[in-house]
Order: sequence, then C-alpha cells, then structure tokens
Amino acid sequence: MATKHAFLSPEWVEAAREIYAQAAAESDAPPAPLRMNLVIEGVPFAAEGFAAHLDTSDGVAEVDVGHIDDADLTVTLGYEVAKAVLIRNDAQAGIEAFMTGQIRVDGDVTRLLVFQQATPSDRQLALTEQIRSITE
Repeated sequence: MATKHAFLSPEWVEAAREIYAQAAAESDAPPAPLRMNLVIEGVPFAAEGFAAHLDTSDGVAEVDVGHIDDADLTVTLGYEVAKAVLIRNDAQAGIEAFMTGQIRVDGDVTRLLVFQQATPSDRQLALTEQIRSITE
C-alpha cells in the first residue's frame, strides 16, 4: 500500500513527481495542447499560495510546481476545491465552484473546455488512481 501524504505537502509533491516520471514513458498523447498555470489558495504548506502548471504543448503532459511563461490561461481556486476536482475527480464540485466564483479563469477558457471534453484513456485513469492512492 502506498504511503499517504497531505495533498500538496512537500512529501506529496515528491511522491507525485515519481509517479509522473514513471508514467511519462508510456503515457498517451494529451487530448489537446494546453499551457495552464494553476494557483491554489489556502494551502497549509504555502503561505503565498501554491503555484503549479500543466503543459501539453509538446505532446506530453508535464505537471509540476511553478508557473510557465506564456500560459494560455491561469486557473485560481482554493485548496479544498482543488482536492475535490483534482484528486477525487468530482466534476460536480468543480461546476459548483466555478458557478459560485470559487474557481477563477484568466485567459483562453475555450482551451480548457476542449481539454476537459476528452475522455481519459485507461492509462490516464490509472495514473489518476495512483495519485489518489498517495493522497490523505
């Protein structure tokens, strides 16, 4: 059984990096090119907010901490909403949070919508489950 860590803690980030590195060699092509910065507010481990990014522009999904230049959009959301959407895969929580202003999107929201429309592959679902398995 995988050791569990608090979502976005330094230990969780390191364990998630290892999972992504192992999966990178056999990952499926991302559904659409997207360069997205993410700001997660209220993270217990980051006084200024947690900065991360997703970049699929070269055909491989790169997920890591820090922001990238020339992002298509920036998504800002709170810690609990991020955990519900990114870890529990709770689409309803994401919709409700967006409708109530708990998720803010600056930039080209159409790219995000195209990206979200894609059906995840079995490998992508397995990767999501691995990340979920390390999360308290």
